[in-house]
Amino acid sequence: MKNLIPAELIERKILVIRGEKVILDSDLAVLYVVETKRLNEQIRRNKDRFPEDFMFQLTDEEFNCLRSQFATSNNPAGRGGRRHLPYAFTEHGAIMAASVLNTPLAVAVSVQVVRAFVKLREMISTHKDLAKKLEDLEQKYDSQFKMVFDAIRQLMAPSDPKKKRAIGFGRD
Repeated sequence: MKNLIPAELIERKILVIRGEKVILDSDLAVLYVVETKRLNEQIRRNKDRFPEDFMFQLTDEEFNCLRSQFATSNNPAGRGGRRHLPYAFTEHGAIMAASVLNTPLAVAVSVQVVRAFVKLREMISTHKDLAKKLEDLEQKYDSQFKMVFDAIRQLMAPSDPKKKRAIGFGRD
């Protein structure tokens, strides 16, 4: 099956909030080609399918932080835009959202969303593996390079002001 949406686009929509990889309701609605309002209506009608580990609502502080991070503005007229704090969907919540929308497009896109979450998880795992290997190398070779590390520490240490040498030629 041909990808409906570029994987990179989906990956850019995945954020880390409260230590969880999530997609906001507005981004999920765009991916599933429905209005955010309609997506959230279906979520409310099927609330028992969305426990806290599938979906949570952002706090004012989290939303304001995101808004400043992405440079979105407040509407000074007070019309339009969001009336409620956004929902954040974990990987499982995104799949469940597709099932409650129950459209062929939402189901097809949900497969791509899951693949994006899996790819991100693999990238994070690889990063942790590399960090661990680097730490192991530092510990392994620390004793061999002790003299170098000691010399660097001496160069970094502040000099003793009492041991100042006179500038110029001294008379002995």
